Formats: sequence, C-alpha cells, structure tokens
Amino acid sequence: MNPILIYDGRCGFCVIWVDYWRQLTGERVAYAPSQEAGWRYPEISPDEFKRSVWLIDADGKRASGAEAVFRLMAHLPGKSWPLWLYEHVPAVALVSELCYRFIAQHRSFFYRVTRLLPQITGLIGERGILPENQYLDAVRSEYGGRPYWLFPTLAWLSPGDALLHGMAWAGIALAGMLVVGILPMASVIGLYVLYLSVDTIGQAFFSFQWDALLLEAGFAATLVTPFGLWPAFHKPTSRIGICVLRFLVFRLMLESGMVKLLSGDPTWRGLTALNFHYETQPLPTPIAWYAHHLSAPFQKLCVIGVFAVELAVPFLFLMPRRLRITGAWITIVFQLLIALTGNYTFFNLLAIVLCISLFDDQYLQGLLRIRGFERSRGPAPRRWRWVTIPVGVVLIGLGLLQLLTMLGIPRTIPEPVSSINFQAETFHIINRYGLFAVMTTSRPEIIIEGSEDGQEWKAYEFKFKPGDVNRSLPWVAPYQPRLDWQMWFAALSSYQDAPWFSNLAVRLLEGSPDVLGLLQKNPFPDKPPRFIRAVVYDYHFSDSPTRRSTGALWTRRYLGSYFPAVNLRQ
Repeated sequence: MNPILIYDGRCGFCVIWVDYWRQLTGERVAYAPSQEAGWRYPEISPDEFKRSVWLIDADGKRASGAEAVFRLMAHLPGKSWPLWLYEHVPAVALVSELCYRFIAQHRSFFYRVTRLLPQITGLIGERGILPENQYLDAVRSEYGGRPYWLFPTLAWLSPGDALLHGMAWAGIALAGMLVVGILPMASVIGLYVLYLSVDTIGQAFFSFQWDALLLEAGFAATLVTPFGLWPAFHKPTSRIGICVLRFLVFRLMLESGMVKLLSGDPTWRGLTALNFHYETQPLPTPIAWYAHHLSAPFQKLCVIGVFAVELAVPFLFLMPRRLRITGAWITIVFQLLIALTGNYTFFNLLAIVLCISLFDDQYLQGLLRIRGFERSRGPAPRRWRWVTIPVGVVLIGLGLLQLLTMLGIPRTIPEPVSSINFQAETFHIINRYGLFAVMTTSRPEIIIEGSEDGQEWKAYEFKFKPGDVNRSLPWVAPYQPRLDWQMWFAALSSYQDAPWFSNLAVRLLEGSPDVLGLLQKNPFPDKPPRFIRAVVYDYHFSDSPTRRSTGALWTRRYLGSYFPAVNLRQ
C-alpha cells in the first residue's frame, strides 16, 4: 500500500501543488481530498484537514504540515535531504512549521504566486521547453566567457531549477517588504535585478512588451523611492523622477498610436480593426464575444476613439494640472475598457499605476479622502540630487530618442549616444512600445494531439487558450499563461519560425511533469504517447443563434497539418 496525501480539496492553493506533486511522484504516492477520504481517519478533525496537508504512510504513521511535505519529497530521487535536515538539525523543524503555518494562513495570497513557480520550471527549467542552462551554454559558446553585459542575469551564478525557485521566492519576499515599506529602495532595486535576470533567460516566453515596461518602470521607480529602513513616504520626492514616470506613460500611449499609423495596416487606416480584434486577440474575455457582435459603424467610432486616446490625449500629460489630470482619467478608463474585453496580463494594471504619477498629492488627498495625508513640500534631499537629476535627464533623453527614431529622425546616431542607448536597451532601462501595429484578421489555432498507434489521436487541452469550442472564455489577467500566449503567436506562422515548438513536442513525448503542468488536460495520464502531431483550425466566434442552440462560443474549420507526426526516435 502506498502512502496517501490528504488535502483540502476546496483550497485552490492546495490543488495546484497537489497536481504538481502528483506528476512528480506518479504512483509512488496516492492523493485524495479530505472531503472524500477524511472519513477514513476520524482521529483527524475536519478543521485539522483545513489547516494543513496530512501524509499517511503505509504503516499508518501520520505527519502534517511541513513534515508531511518533506516526507512526500523523500519519495523523489535525491530529494530526501530536506527531511534529514528537518529531523536532525536544530531549529529547522520549528522554522519550517512556522513558515508552513504562515503560508497556510495567507494561502489566498500565495495562490496567485504559486501559479507562477510551476510555470517557470515548465517553460525554462531543467526539464522545461527552453531550459535556461542550455541557453546560457549556447550564449557562452557563441560569445565566449560570460558576457554579463550582453545577457545580464543572476542565473550565471548557478543555472538550474533551484536558482529559478530561489529568485521567485526572493521576489515575493522583496515585494512584501515594499508593500509594508521596509527598505523600499533596496526592495525596488532587488526586484528590478530579479525580474531582469528571469527576463534575460526567459527567451521567447519573456519577450512581451509588458515585461519590458515593467523593467523600465521599475528602474524609473528608483528615482522616486525613499531610502532608509522604514522611511516616511510623505517626504519630498524627486521631481525629475516624477517627470521620468510621466514621460514614460506619455511614450507608452503615443508610441502605441504611432505604430498603428506607421505600419500602413489597412484595417487601422480603414477604421475596421475592431471588426477583427475581439475575435482574433490572444485570450478574449467573456465580454469579447458581445463586443465582437456590435455594429460596424459603432466599431469604426471606437477605432476613432482609440486614435484620439493614443495620439492626442498623451499631450495632455504635458499640460497644466487640470488638463493633465483629465488626460490621466481618460487613459485609465481606456485601460479598463481594454481589460474588460481582453486578458492582457498585468499590462493594463501597470499602465494605470503609471497614470497615478500624473496626479499630485493635493488631488490624491481629495480623491482618497485620507486624513493625516501630508503633502510633500520642497525638493528632494540635496544629497541625492546629484544622482537623480543626471540619471533622469539621461532617461528622458533616451526616451525622446526612441520617439524620434520611430519617425526616422535622426537618420544616424552619434557613436557615444548609440552605445549608451544599446546598453540601456539591453537592461530594458529604455524600450520601444506599440501593441497591435498590424491587426490580425483571422484566428488560426493549433491543436496538439498524441497517439499510441499513429491512427487514433487524442487532443491535449490548454488551460486558457481556445480549444474545445464549448468551453467558456476565461478571466485570467493579471496572471499570464505564457505558453498559451506563445501558442497564439506560433499559429500565425510555421513551426520552423517557433523553434521552441519542437522542444514542446519532445517534452510531451517524454512526459515531462513540469511541461504537463502547463496544460489543462493530459489525455495520456498513465504513460506518454508514442507519437505527437499538431493540426491547425480556423476559429471564429459563433453567432447568437448558434450559441443559443448549442452553447458553443466558437465555430472552427480544419485547415491542415501544422507539425508532422513525430516520435522520440526521429
């Protein structure tokens, strides 16, 4: 009889980790929710099952909390050392149980965080789709030595899953410190370094504009973040830092509008882009189906509104106080409307946060009705102005250069400026923005299938991207399922243009638990299939009569093969 782990089946945090552990341990450990199996162990109360997981060994020995987790890990090859430390090193058991209790009491917060950890290992871990250790080996082979300045990442220290998880948990700790105001400057710098490290090795899965925006905003935030162990946040803030943040949101919005015109895309110029957008965007929300069926004249009016918000409103950010605040609110409402119809991860939320820099303390005091809220008076401390002013001027200058180069001005950039700009782009201190420069007018969807005999094929189901035409549209932002997103981009070209896709097929043939954890449904739970292939369908939103009669949100038409059938021998 195998040991059994009993957990609270109503706890999303627990379910995610149990799914992950189940894939690692296989049949060596059984799993059951307490709502189904708890009655077998009347000596353990329902409240105890809610507070922690319980591991029941074959001999009846029971363990809960951190000890249960460590005993579970001991069933994995090379993972028995945490249990040894728990049992033999003083204070390890006490600290482990305190940490477990804290996490259990705050599981709603950690639920969101733990969704990212298995995603990291599945994407760029040792058994992931694009292993970061192999990537760094290739970089070292290509450039020689350790090109830290070209590929800035802490992963050079010790590539592997342990460091990936360590960076993720360090980020959680620093974010918590920043929220409560402990060592805010050190926390902001640390978060920037950690995210830059993951972004550098994330390859295709961390190539999104909002990743770059988060890094640029994080670096700019160092200019307005106070020093000290627990500083008072009403102290004067660097004015140049505020200007940098305002110019960042100005560039973000203006460049997003400029690329739509400069691309020459006929749907934007013909005001028909929104006739396609809601249906063809990567991850539509439930509201997108209704937005897609709005009348064509209204869609054209909305496109005009998009151009107004992205090309005209940003100039209000540079105007006096009332106009600046008006521009901020127009942009915030615009971002909320985007978020209602599309799952764009943390992008809309980040853009809204940047818009807060357009307000001043007096306006925020009245808006939030905070008593005792002190307005900052005077300039920032002189001892830091010699740092913040030059850095801020350089950032604004580089941002202005990005705007001008989009217009082809200047045609050549002096070498010193070009070198500084290149290094700033490498560290994502400065970036170029502009989503949906060219509107996609169709929606090809890749369906990955496996087979035991090469004749009967079963489809893998992703967690959020369209597959089953009857499955409801998700609300998933600000979380980003990065594999689902890349599947959308891969469908717009061939698998040869997405080299990671072949690696995904290999991992599915190997039955990699880390990669399978990225999927919703594995049609081969007992052992991996012998063959993997991918086909492509053309998806469209269903019309109202079809949805009423069948419940289907999508209709689809088979287009052909995307990836030929392969096995591990090929």
